[in-house]
Amino acid sequence: MAFSELGPTFIKLAQLLSSRPDLITSEYADELKHLQDEVPPFPIDEALAIVEAEIGLPVKDIFRHFDNKPAAAASIAQVHRATLLDGSDVVVKIQRPDIRERIESDIGILSVLAKLIRNYVPESRYFNPVGIVEEFTRTVRKELDFMEEARNCKRFGRNFRNEPDIYVPRVYDDFVTEQVFVMERVEGVKIDNIAAIARMGIDRKKLAENGVNAYFKQILEDGFFHADPHSGNLLVTPSGAIAFLDFGIMGKVSEELKESIAVVFLSIIEKDFDRLVDRYAEMGIIGEDMDVEVFRREFKTDLEDLLEPFYEMSIHEINFAKYLDIITRLAIKHNLKTPSELILINKAILIVDNIGRQLDPDFNFFLAAEPYAKKMITRRLSPSRLVAKTAKDIADAGEAVFFMPRQLRQIMKKVMKDELQIRMYHVNLPEFIRDMDKSSNRISFAMIVSSIILSSAVMHAIGVGPKIFGVPFFALSAFAIAFFLGIWLLVSIIRSGRL
Repeated sequence: MAFSELGPTFIKLAQLLSSRPDLITSEYADELKHLQDEVPPFPIDEALAIVEAEIGLPVKDIFRHFDNKPAAAASIAQVHRATLLDGSDVVVKIQRPDIRERIESDIGILSVLAKLIRNYVPESRYFNPVGIVEEFTRTVRKELDFMEEARNCKRFGRNFRNEPDIYVPRVYDDFVTEQVFVMERVEGVKIDNIAAIARMGIDRKKLAENGVNAYFKQILEDGFFHADPHSGNLLVTPSGAIAFLDFGIMGKVSEELKESIAVVFLSIIEKDFDRLVDRYAEMGIIGEDMDVEVFRREFKTDLEDLLEPFYEMSIHEINFAKYLDIITRLAIKHNLKTPSELILINKAILIVDNIGRQLDPDFNFFLAAEPYAKKMITRRLSPSRLVAKTAKDIADAGEAVFFMPRQLRQIMKKVMKDELQIRMYHVNLPEFIRDMDKSSNRISFAMIVSSIILSSAVMHAIGVGPKIFGVPFFALSAFAIAFFLGIWLLVSIIRSGRL
């Protein structure tokens, strides 16, 4: 109820948390699952008005039947069951009124909070809070455009057109606008409804394998993946296929990033920590100001110490979420950072790992990843790919040679006109200036306290003004002020840890 009252942005957060019972316990996760599709709906009159305004036709000229009670209501939109005039069973997704203004307001608040966290919580650098908000902003703005979602759905369907275990519903393009989305109705149960899946007689182990294989195909082959895989968006059909719903949040993976992810998986499985560190450097996880050799030595040692117990287990016993927790603690210790393009991938992988374990207690993410990672590495070394890469490198080198004389002429012109500028950035200079300001302020403060004490002593010596217990009032007051200011200064120095 609290998340629901806070609005769509926080409902999105609750949906993510509901997929991570390992973080918040099953009790809280089960409660937050209600926000996957049970958010309080908006009135039917408003919904019908939006449909008619967007499509430009009366509802009766579009649908033979339209269910006034929402089948599901989420943060961005609510869904109604309907039947088109040609008899096709569909679901109609209708965007909430004024949702754009509310989300833009929330984004502004989150941006401020992310910057405060980055500035005042050093450990947050690994999680890249500003990058998370930026990534969320990009994805949620795309999610508000249902025409973009329709394009995503069709592209996703093309990628899985030859996969019988994955079902992608049809989109009815004639009835798709920015705020209304009409799609084929899919009958099934949520993928985390273990009891219902058992009653349907579906092999849960096979189901977990199909779901995870689908995600590795998306990330390591297609480079285009469903980035919001909570159980409300994944249905199991009576035939045992997994139906994907809600294509508003999709992630893209470049060829370079696909290779990096594959290398990371194989490095972990094969205990090749040197290759793992090299790949982290290439992915931009290691900061530019970090000594790579020192990092390599210390990080490798920590990895070996912390991961050694995992290698004593069989690969079926390794818990991916627990492994990721270890990597996270190591990253905080070594001041690493997560590139924003990895945020959606990490989120999706963790949720899929959790769903896989619910379906099959013996499920292991690493074991499922290995064949895809090896296939990716093999493809990288294929002759055709090496030829293409060599051709690209030659073209880049030729382009550099072609443009170099022109760039040198431009530099020489600036030198002759005394217009050449060199920008220098001193690492940690802002922190140094801040520390100097604190030190000078403390010195000034101490001098003021000393002056007040001296003034008190002088007034006591000459005995000016009224007296209390034989001590001049002004001298006593000045001494009391100096005493409390001195205590304040001492406490602040002790609290800073630099006594």
